[in-house]
Amino acid sequence: MSSIYPINATPKPVAEPAPLARLLIVDDNVRLAESLKYLVEIHGYVAQVCNSGQAALDLVAEQRFDLMLLDLSMPGMTGHEVLMQLPKGKQRIPVVVISGTKTLNAAIDAMRHGAYDFLRKPYQPEELLRTIENALEHSRLELQNKSIHARLEESETLYQYLIDSSPDIIYTLDDNGNFTFINNRVETLLGYSRETMLGKHYTLLIHEEDYERAHHAFNERRTGNRAAKNVELRLRCQERRSERRQPDQNFITVVINAMGIYGTHPEHGTPFNGTYGVARDITERKKAEQAITHQAYHDTLTDLPNRMLFKDRLTVAIHHAKRNKHKLAIMFLDLDRFKWVNDTLGHLYGDELLKQVAARLRNCMREQDTLARMGGDEFTMLLHELNQPDDATVIAQKIFDELKRPFMLDDREIFISSSIGIAIYPDHGDSIENLIKRADIAMYHVKWRGKNGFQYYDPSMNSMFHKKLSLENELRRAIEKRQIVLYYQPKIHLDGHCVIGLEALARWHHPELGLVSPLEFIPLAEETGLIHALGEMLLEEACVQMRQWQDAGLNNFSLAINISPQLVEEDAFVSRILTPIRHHQLSEDLFEIEITENLLMRDVESSISKLKELGSHGIKIALDDFGTCYSSLAYLRRFPIHSVKIDKSFVSDISSTSENASIISAIAGIANGFKLDLIAEGVETLPQMHTLQSLGCTKMQGFLFSKPLPAKEMTQVLHNPSLLFQDVPAPPQMLPLL
Repeated sequence: MSSIYPINATPKPVAEPAPLARLLIVDDNVRLAESLKYLVEIHGYVAQVCNSGQAALDLVAEQRFDLMLLDLSMPGMTGHEVLMQLPKGKQRIPVVVISGTKTLNAAIDAMRHGAYDFLRKPYQPEELLRTIENALEHSRLELQNKSIHARLEESETLYQYLIDSSPDIIYTLDDNGNFTFINNRVETLLGYSRETMLGKHYTLLIHEEDYERAHHAFNERRTGNRAAKNVELRLRCQERRSERRQPDQNFITVVINAMGIYGTHPEHGTPFNGTYGVARDITERKKAEQAITHQAYHDTLTDLPNRMLFKDRLTVAIHHAKRNKHKLAIMFLDLDRFKWVNDTLGHLYGDELLKQVAARLRNCMREQDTLARMGGDEFTMLLHELNQPDDATVIAQKIFDELKRPFMLDDREIFISSSIGIAIYPDHGDSIENLIKRADIAMYHVKWRGKNGFQYYDPSMNSMFHKKLSLENELRRAIEKRQIVLYYQPKIHLDGHCVIGLEALARWHHPELGLVSPLEFIPLAEETGLIHALGEMLLEEACVQMRQWQDAGLNNFSLAINISPQLVEEDAFVSRILTPIRHHQLSEDLFEIEITENLLMRDVESSISKLKELGSHGIKIALDDFGTCYSSLAYLRRFPIHSVKIDKSFVSDISSTSENASIISAIAGIANGFKLDLIAEGVETLPQMHTLQSLGCTKMQGFLFSKPLPAKEMTQVLHNPSLLFQDVPAPPQMLPLL
């Protein structure tokens, strides 16, 4: 049999007919009841007959009926009694009374007891059918109305719950700026009760310095995309609440999103009724941002301005001096014996010495001057409004004498000296670069003469650069003769007491100076362009060593390689990284590239593209020295970063209550939010390790576990990782080597 539908066509579903209304006819006159049953059934209803009031109540309790046709005059139980005993509320069946009673009171009583309508016998069939139809429609509408009302009540209850449970302050204002509604969040955040705020003007909550900005947000008339978004304001806390805060913290910071509210009365157009807004508390986020921003412009160890902030202030000072025809001085200071302190006593004592030096230098400066730490043991000073160039001598001599006094590091008495170079504006230069460079040259001239003194810049000092050129030539020969080799420092995971990776670190075996730190020759290599040849040589050495470890069955770790920003800027950067890895038949996912934050501030788009390409081949990207420079959090989202390394400057002075602990906690939160791996470097003591653990950082590297080791010694460690944890308590449950 052929189908009536086209091939591959789907027949349209046929709507099911609506269920027939079920009527219950209650009348002791059997003939009349059956006649009525016949009448309604031929008009599309389903009917059932019973002959007594009690039988009707029993049927209603057992079955569902849409309508009852009820006679009043029945033996035993009258229709009035049936009406009074029918279930109340939602389960009550609508009733049409059909009775031969002629009195008006009978009809009134029936209606009072809940009957929908009253028909007297004899009646016209059309009248009865119309009454039945009206009763059923009324019942349907009544049920529908109850359902809508119930949903509205449920929706209102849910809405009220959401409003009261919101972490944000939600409010409405009238067109005069007075609160017409505000949720209970205002009490938990600010200490004001909801009732006291109703009818009050919004300025009661606004910090006085933010009135102007608040005026636009709290009087917002726009809607949609043009409405106010993310307007940052400060809201005042009630006095009794602010008593528990610091004097400068009696407010919270919020972002406001607001829009205008308009009426919808046709006769009045669309009048402005007020403003609806949401205020979200961002106080903790602001504190974290301020801490990170402060660290971006300040040295984390001494809290002095860093290089970036110093240059900003110097720029302003030069413009001011030029306009007012004043002189200013730049002083460049370097500690003469700091490397000896670091090498003999360790970095903890070195850092403590730097903090004490910074405190003494502050005491030598005038209030309007700037003291900054440029990095390492180098400090710079900006001296404003000098009457004579020699005025800088007074401060230099004061610093010189102050640093002669011994420093106490625990019970050790340490003596150091300093070399200070001085450049004067405009005598020695009229730009930031020239002034800093010439103060630096003067400082190196002091060191060349035997250290421990101060000197003004003189053009004849440029001859010192010949020495620098000589060092450049030695570095070039060192690369050719492969005097620069790699040492390896392990990265460990505390939870499993295992090695998860190595960091390759360059060391220069100078035939006369011995082992030269990369802090001395890497900047020179970058400045002279030798970094390209050096990087290529060290990457090749790293791949050769990694191949040897792989062949020896040591393959459960990754190798991190530090990359200069200059190398990333090369067009052939990606191929230079991948070529030696593939040449030695190594898997790319065994390698990690470590970049520093200053790369994020260079050629952003090109760097992102190259790093993403490396990532697509399995090479991980780590952000080294995180937090020591300024990098927008947006860059963390854009760059293909897999892990961040907490700089050792944060770790060196950490305790559970220190500011550094708060910063590390913030960094851990950032890493967690961006789903980045987190590792701390420079871990040297058990207290540092335990504090980092408590802050959620369990991956570390540092002298507590191992100093950087030559490949041969590191091979022994990889065969026996327990050597790294001799002074470290074992975790509750040992995990296998990753």
